[in-house]
Amino acid sequence: MKLAVRMLAALALPLVALGTAHADEALAKAKGCTACHAVEKKMVGPAYAQVAACYKADGKKLADNKAALVKHIKAGGAGVWGQIPMPAHPQVSDADVAKIVDWIMSVKPSECPKEFKPKS
Repeated sequence: MKLAVRMLAALALPLVALGTAHADEALAKAKGCTACHAVEKKMVGPAYAQVAACYKADGKKLADNKAALVKHIKAGGAGVWGQIPMPAHPQVSDADVAKIVDWIMSVKPSECPKEFKPKS
């Protein structure tokens, strides 16, 4: 019986994670992020896969990078990904921005483009 429960749990875990990933992608769409960004293709702004590549890290550095992304999304700005500015999104709740950032960081990273210039 315990083995059957463990096997079901092991099989269900990827489905739960997949549901969460799609839910947060849906949140990004609902908040208008996909007007300028796509998962694998640069549009007006960088692809989410590029963002994941440039901000990937472990431990505290990852937490710091996620906090920087939340701040950048809320406040907007220019110069990190080139001269096209990203508008501020103060109307999106901090919780929703954090969910979107977590989803972005879960996207399979591509290459970090040479125009990426992180703010210090």
